[in-house]
Amino acid sequence: MLGTAAGDLAAETLKLGYLNSTLMFAAAIGLVAIAHYGFKLGAVTAFWVAYVLTRPLGASFGDWLSQPLTNGGLGLGTTNTSLVFLGAILALVVYLGLRRKTQAA
Repeated sequence: MLGTAAGDLAAETLKLGYLNSTLMFAAAIGLVAIAHYGFKLGAVTAFWVAYVLTRPLGASFGDWLSQPLTNGGLGLGTTNTSLVFLGAILALVVYLGLRRKTQAA
């Protein structure tokens, strides 16, 4: 719930919009990666900070896909957005499964 609240705070209350808040949280995760690889931020700290940031990132991205155009979204609705996420998850599972088989051979 905190992730959704943070995503909504950025997108709606601070009026950044869903796409901009998605990009902001993605950039924050990118900064964590830079801090880890470039400035030796500890792996455990980097993991947990990035993990926490994935929640508002996902909420903002999901809202951007599902909200109506008049609210700054793409207007796909919740069902179609869920299908998009399901398709992405299935594609990754199939890809990783096939990749693992080729590495084992």
